[in-house]
Amino acid sequence: MAEQAIGLLGGSFDPAHEGHAHITREALKRFGLDRVWWLVSPGNPLKPDAPAPMADRIARARAVMAHPRVVISDIEARLGTRYTAETLRLLMALYPGVRFVWLMGADNLASFHEWQDWDWIMTNVPIGIFARPGSRLAARGARAAEEYERFRLPAEAAVLLPRCRPPAWCFVNVPMLDHSSSAIRAEGGWRRDLRGGPR
Repeated sequence: MAEQAIGLLGGSFDPAHEGHAHITREALKRFGLDRVWWLVSPGNPLKPDAPAPMADRIARARAVMAHPRVVISDIEARLGTRYTAETLRLLMALYPGVRFVWLMGADNLASFHEWQDWDWIMTNVPIGIFARPGSRLAARGARAAEEYERFRLPAEAAVLLPRCRPPAWCFVNVPMLDHSSSAIRAEGGWRRDLRGGPR
């Protein structure tokens, strides 16, 4: 039996929205993935504010992304990991027969070099990157993109990404939806737990 190719889309999902669902459907198709796991994080170390309660974010994510090949998971909270690299190391140890692909928007690529152990992620997990509104130029000048330019897979070969030996990354343009969690929160369209609580 062939190894499963699973895309990992991490984030606070505070709240999940159609933009997340859109890039997930595109990831399944463009990168030839068997499944996508949404990793709903306890909190983003690079963001100062605590997110809404995990149960609320999970429930919203499941309502937004009801798909037989998509799993909404709180595994980071259960594993007790805080950083993406920690999560990936544990998942690779727990699921040795899986080909994981890290998925992210181009806005994250622009600041990827600020992530803990970002170069370990780059050299150990193939990365699929989606264009995001207003982020194409910033992504092209990103430190990670420049340092790993020679390992970039052409968009027309995106379906090969899960089978590429890292470092390997692929930037794909998809029809863009201008949705953002921060805009939804700013418009008052998402209830926040103002008490915050432990991070």
